[in-house]
Amino acid sequence: MHKYSDKNNCRRADNGRQCCDAFTCRVCGEKVSSQTWGTSQRNHCPRCLCSVHLDNKPGDRTASCGGIMEPIGVWVKKNGEWSIIHRCRECGKLGANRIAGDDNQMLLMSIAVRPLAAPPFPLTERDQPAVSGSDKVKYPGGNKYDQ
Repeated sequence: MHKYSDKNNCRRADNGRQCCDAFTCRVCGEKVSSQTWGTSQRNHCPRCLCSVHLDNKPGDRTASCGGIMEPIGVWVKKNGEWSIIHRCRECGKLGANRIAGDDNQMLLMSIAVRPLAAPPFPLTERDQPAVSGSDKVKYPGGNKYDQ
């Protein structure tokens, strides 16, 4: 039994890569079809956005880890296309997968704004370090608020 889907559903795609037509998500149990708009190669669950660490290179299915790839962030490409950043719970490997048209939009947005909810610095003015006049950042053309 394949760690992510039934091996009987796997086949070789036109480009020689192995792909699976359907699978059951190991995290949430969703039955996932490969047929959706916005992607030609399904590689994560549209409900919980998790994947499984199967590949060393996209589509090669040679990774021995088999750990859950957890969605930890999003990346927006220059053309505006979003990708999900996944991290393997077992080995820590990072990977990016294009989003699909049926992906959970609320979960995508919550992942995207997660850094704003817990920034690595204090948000209140009283918690900010004091800045003297000589420590202020100088911008080309001057600081419009210092005039």
